[in-house]
Amino acid sequence: MDFEACRRAFLTRDPRFDGRIFAGVRTTGIYCRPICPARTPHAQNMTFFPSAAAAQEAGFRPCLRCRPESSPDLGAWRGTSNTVSRALALIEAGAMDSGDVDGLAGRLGVGDRQLRRLFKQHLGASPVAVAQTRRVLLAKQLIHETRLPMSEVAMASGFGSVRRFNETFQQLFGRSPGALRRSQAAEQTAAAGGITVKLPYRAPYDWDAIVAFLAARAIPGVETVEPRRYARTLQVDGACGLVVVTPGAGDFLVAEIRFPKVQALPAVIARVRRVFDLTADPALIGAHLSHDPALAPLVAARPGLRAPGAWDGFELAVRAILGQQITVAAARNLAARLVEAYGERIDDPAAAALGLSRVFPMPEQLAGRDIAALGMPRARGAALEALARTAAADRTIFTPRADLESAIAALSALPGVGEWTAQYIALRELREPDAFPHADVALMRALIGPDGRRPTAQELLARSQAWRPWRAYAAQHLWAADAASPRTSARTKTDAKRAA
Repeated sequence: MDFEACRRAFLTRDPRFDGRIFAGVRTTGIYCRPICPARTPHAQNMTFFPSAAAAQEAGFRPCLRCRPESSPDLGAWRGTSNTVSRALALIEAGAMDSGDVDGLAGRLGVGDRQLRRLFKQHLGASPVAVAQTRRVLLAKQLIHETRLPMSEVAMASGFGSVRRFNETFQQLFGRSPGALRRSQAAEQTAAAGGITVKLPYRAPYDWDAIVAFLAARAIPGVETVEPRRYARTLQVDGACGLVVVTPGAGDFLVAEIRFPKVQALPAVIARVRRVFDLTADPALIGAHLSHDPALAPLVAARPGLRAPGAWDGFELAVRAILGQQITVAAARNLAARLVEAYGERIDDPAAAALGLSRVFPMPEQLAGRDIAALGMPRARGAALEALARTAAADRTIFTPRADLESAIAALSALPGVGEWTAQYIALRELREPDAFPHADVALMRALIGPDGRRPTAQELLARSQAWRPWRAYAAQHLWAADAASPRTSARTKTDAKRAA
């Protein structure tokens, strides 16, 4: 977008550009969203940026009226730089909290100079600036939306010390964090023993579809799903807690998070964003997929459909292996037995009130166990035990790689994981927007032609080339269409691969 196009977006307060561009105002040193209610500055005083991090790196501070931390975190640039997408996923998971740009670049298989260049090209800011901006904006959100003490806000948002937290806010806003909270009449919410945060998304959002997907796979004791609420137990860095997600009154979800360690908050929020796919831009994705005449009516019927993510890579891989050659319900029952036998108990009255009592087992808890004794083929139990040993030895096996192909190769080398499962893990855990399990029977069945013939796996793979780089979303639309089709009301055993 050129200067005049950006300027028009701000003059009209066009919500379509919220999260896509930010404006720095040279006379005030503040940067704003396009929907900011303040009077639009004179053109000669405005500078436009592709991200909040770029504006902040240029010396501008967040506006207190439009609150850039509450804008949608969009991934519209993913189609042009999946390396940046993977890097951001790692940053959000905490890769820069204890590491540096060199280490981040190494995990992605690129040089540090190339990674900095890509960040400047697509985000207008360095990886360090992006990490620092995320930290500041999360802290600002917690100041506005919760009643957490400032020391806990500092720890929860990833600042190494309260002193550094205070200095950063004094430098950015010219006042202390406490004064910033007192100066605002912002809504403050608090959960008993936890915190509540709003997580924005780009509308439309198909809440019913994503809840139905999660409900079909909910493990008793770990997850509970109702039409307007999803809740589950979670373990992060050895601490067990509870997450409850509900749809908000606007274009946001509300997450109630109860964890004994506030330092776990960024990781938990990152997982909520991942599972509920809050960074997707449905208009951009839908417009691309609608070029295919078979997909166009599916997109029109479900314009807000998302690709559900996973809470944990190891858990997803275990679920996928458990679901091989059995129905979704049978796989869920097996997972419930696994949790009952090896999952750690959680002592939280709020979780107990929801019927939640355990967390999903960690790899160390399954390594060396006779898992087949729970009622499955011995080969499958052995594959799960071997997977647990592998995951316990290498914590990075379920993190993004240099590209989709290398990720699939690494995942396919894991015990019990074939090509289909590897693509599925890449889709849900690694959040690869172009992952596509083309051998899935349901995908092929959803494209049955007027002559009653369905495409082969290779024919589907060839056709999917036109859907790149959004094949994961094409798969989600095809799965949804197949599930709604009368001819597939009775699920086949082959489709049970998707029990994860």
